[in-house]
Amino acid sequence: MNPMNNYWLKPVCPEVSEINTRFGAAQFATRKMITVAFLAALSVIFQSMGGLLPGIGYLISPLATAPIVLSTILSVGSGLTAYLLTMLLLFFIQPSELIVFPFTTGLLGLGIGGSLIYLKIRLPVVITGSLSLWAGILLLLYVFRFPVLGPAVSSTFSLSTITIVYVFSLFYSWLWVEISRYFIKKISKGIT
Repeated sequence: MNPMNNYWLKPVCPEVSEINTRFGAAQFATRKMITVAFLAALSVIFQSMGGLLPGIGYLISPLATAPIVLSTILSVGSGLTAYLLTMLLLFFIQPSELIVFPFTTGLLGLGIGGSLIYLKIRLPVVITGSLSLWAGILLLLYVFRFPVLGPAVSSTFSLSTITIVYVFSLFYSWLWVEISRYFIKKISKGIT
C-alpha cells in the first residue's frame, strides 16, 4: 500500500472518541461547562490580539481556532456554545473582530472539531475543515463585501480567487488538523 494513502486514509486521532465519551458522562457536566467557558474566553483573547497588538497580534489571532476545536470534541453542543459565547464576548471586547471570527477561525474550529468526532479519517476531516473555511471566506468576500483578504483582492466574483482561496483553505485546514491532533494527544495523556 502506498504510504501517502495510508497517511490520508487512517484515523487522525483515536483519542477524540475517548475524550468525547468521557466528557459526555453526567458526572462531567459541571467540568465540561467550566472547560467550555474557559476555552471560549481563551478564544476571545487570541482573536482580539489582532486588534490589540497590531503586527505580532496577527500571528496570535489564528490561535483562536484551537479552543473551538477542543470545545467541539467535548461535544458538538459544547463547540457551538463556545462559538456563540466567543462571539458574544467579542461584541463587548473587540467588536471589529466580530465579523471575521464567525466566518473564519470559529467556523474552521467547528468544522474540524465536528469532523474529528464523526468522520475520524484524516482526508475527510481536512476536506470538511477546508470547505467550512472556504465557505466562510467566500461569504465575507462576495456576500458581505468585506475585504477579508485585504485590499489587493477584489470583491467581484473571480474563479481564480475562488480557486486560490480553496487551495489556501485546504492547506490551512490540514495544518490545523495536525496542530489539533498534537494538542489532543497531549490533553488525552493528561486526563487519563
